[in-house]
Amino acid sequence: MDILSEEVEPSALQDSAFLNAVVKVYCTHTAPDYSLPWQKQRQYTSTGSAFMIGDRKLLTNAHCVEHDTQVKVKKRGDDSKYVAKVLARGVDCDIALLSVESEEFWRDVEPLRLGRLPHLQDSVTVVGYPLGGDTISVTKGVVSRIEVTSYAHGSSDLLGIQIDAAINPGNSGGPAFNDQGECIGVAFQVLRSDEAENIGYVIPTTVVSHFLTDYERNGRYTGFPCLGVLIQKLENPALRAWLKVQSNEGVLVRRVEPTSDANNVLKEGDVIVSFDDVRVGSEGTVPFRSNERIAFHFLISQKFAGDTAELGIIRAGSLIKTKVVLNSRVHLVPYHIDEGQPSYLIIAGLVFTPLSEPLIEEECEDSIGLKLLARARYSLAKFKGEQIVILSQVLANEVNIGYEDMGNQQVVKFNGTRIKNIHHLAHLIDSCKDRYLRFEFEDSYVAVLEKESVTAASPSVLSDYGIPSERSSDLLKPYVDALEVEGDQPADEEFGDSPVSNYEFGPDGLLWA
Repeated sequence: MDILSEEVEPSALQDSAFLNAVVKVYCTHTAPDYSLPWQKQRQYTSTGSAFMIGDRKLLTNAHCVEHDTQVKVKKRGDDSKYVAKVLARGVDCDIALLSVESEEFWRDVEPLRLGRLPHLQDSVTVVGYPLGGDTISVTKGVVSRIEVTSYAHGSSDLLGIQIDAAINPGNSGGPAFNDQGECIGVAFQVLRSDEAENIGYVIPTTVVSHFLTDYERNGRYTGFPCLGVLIQKLENPALRAWLKVQSNEGVLVRRVEPTSDANNVLKEGDVIVSFDDVRVGSEGTVPFRSNERIAFHFLISQKFAGDTAELGIIRAGSLIKTKVVLNSRVHLVPYHIDEGQPSYLIIAGLVFTPLSEPLIEEECEDSIGLKLLARARYSLAKFKGEQIVILSQVLANEVNIGYEDMGNQQVVKFNGTRIKNIHHLAHLIDSCKDRYLRFEFEDSYVAVLEKESVTAASPSVLSDYGIPSERSSDLLKPYVDALEVEGDQPADEEFGDSPVSNYEFGPDGLLWA
């Protein structure tokens, strides 16, 4: 137990109406097995916190209900649990929206009010149901810092509030209050380090409001947008002079994502000096409130997917005003599988699946291999829907003799055609009229199977390994080539070959906007 945390009962929260709006969440999770994508992992349970926000809805963290098969909530002082439904899950901002149909659950309760963004040293009180007991817990601290923060669950950078109040497992999803009894955010993560103590993080109401507005506008959550450029700070005067930037401002465009609208507007070497008429400093920061500055990312996160922003750029010494549409970022290697179950395709025991961060984590980086890991970390999608398809393993059978030791290798071509994604691979195989199926992998490794032997062996492979289907349900749908629809066909050699990190670089001077 953290002896530095202080159990309190703030005066603003002594009214039980506030505390009664905070509930305990019981979730049963059943995560996909990314190594064996046709099945699920063993289920497990967890507890967290949530709170009522009106319109018979509750807010909690997305990681509290990730891969949920059943969600139940229990009110303070009640011995009954009520089944809840997940309406929306925002992985990037780690927020989930729940609903409960039971009339009894909503009886005699008052939803919480969302307050303003706090200031430094404002008092903050975190309420929830952390480990160590079944009753509600209240801890008090102050606001230590407000800045763009890395959200661990979604691998994204959004505004965050750092506090020194204790946040423990189970507190996730619970509200944080100011002295007026207003909710200023949602507790969601802590920093565990031998060099720091009492560092907890709260999702501010600005991010919460963005999530709720997005859901109300679209009937689902679409996510925070991005500009789609890799930028570099311009602190060095010689660098600014070489770029013909007269003042101490602006950030250099080092790379533009091919899938972003900015690819039609910006060029490498452009200097962004303003965003919607807000001046961008040479450190990549913009004015924030009275005497503060904040990362350039903040302005982008205030927008919604599909919104337009006006950029002021310096190109070859000339100032240009241009507009760009902001959309959600397209990840070549996704951090999360949105549809729940990963895609897979089994051809005569050869198991193909798209590369994803959960698969890398499950397989361990050593077994993935340095070359494939580097491609996952340092490549960008050239078009929407592009995937890195890998042969994850070979289920031994007479038809695939000699290939049993293959695993975690990228398949780049089928019968000479470069593979765009796993659905494209399934389409190529289904429409193949040749006698042989030829799979080409990295480093010119080739696997060839006879089509008739594959057809004859497939039922026995599925039966021997207890696999219900040779492919995931999403691959049963007709294949539609998004590139042909959009009329954009990149050259074969361009697929997934952009030497830029899929991650944001952060403090090293390079970061994704």
